[in-house]
Amino acid sequence: MKKMMVCCWLVIAGLACQKQESGTNTTPDPDPTGTGSSAMGKGEPGVVGLAGVTAWDNVAAAEKERIKGWNALFLHQSVGQDLEEGCKANGFAFDYYGPNDKTNGAAGGKGLKGGIFVDVGGIPNGNPTEKIRVFRENATRNKDLLQIAIFKFGYADVNDDNVERVKTEYKAMVDALRAQSPILRFVHVTPPLVYSTSAYEGNAAKQKLGQWMKDTFRGTDVIFDLQELESNNGQCQQNNVWRICPENRNTAGDPSDVNGIDTSDGQGHIGKKAGQRIGKALLMSIYRAGK
Repeated sequence: MKKMMVCCWLVIAGLACQKQESGTNTTPDPDPTGTGSSAMGKGEPGVVGLAGVTAWDNVAAAEKERIKGWNALFLHQSVGQDLEEGCKANGFAFDYYGPNDKTNGAAGGKGLKGGIFVDVGGIPNGNPTEKIRVFRENATRNKDLLQIAIFKFGYADVNDDNVERVKTEYKAMVDALRAQSPILRFVHVTPPLVYSTSAYEGNAAKQKLGQWMKDTFRGTDVIFDLQELESNNGQCQQNNVWRICPENRNTAGDPSDVNGIDTSDGQGHIGKKAGQRIGKALLMSIYRAGK
């Protein structure tokens, strides 16, 4: 009788443990190597802004490692370099991507690839049309490899005179890339702000483009709201025009490793410490695109 009672208790205990393990925990199980599965999930569309910093801190280490197994391309200019440095400081460096490169380079053909438009296509700031062309060409050349596309405008690319044209050209690029590769994910980046709020510097136009991105793509893709992070969600503004906050700029108190210290209010580079914090939200955006 005692043996039978012991057996019954063991069966009940086993069932209880099994029930507990299949409860409400939604974090994917790590793979046997200790990192999360590199397979991409359905993704989680939406906007990632200030809350993305803490959200990334709360992601399990094994889950964070998953993004190193995805094939992602990030093309940008100087502010993007600040963001890359911030991601690197958090343990997620981008492999350099240059002219005529393929995204199947280091890390077994997977991982984060980053490049600047002036290197990849000889395109300086102030020419958004050519940046869009170069990004489309590079994404197309890698269409059988690329899983996550991340395009970022420079702060000199968007103004009142071209914002509507830029919307049209950018949307055409996204539609074309999505049509040729239905599995491709996008992380859209709201254009970076400068400190000056004069009409000439174009922060209002950049805000308009950023809001259009959120309205247009939030249901299907991830939007990395760089403007919200730079301006502390509009806490730094003048006449209802957002600007990059002083604590987020590359100043003498927080210079950029790549871009030094801004010398003009018409600039908007990010400081090293600020970049490390803001970089967490970019990493969270990439994670949400593929989770």
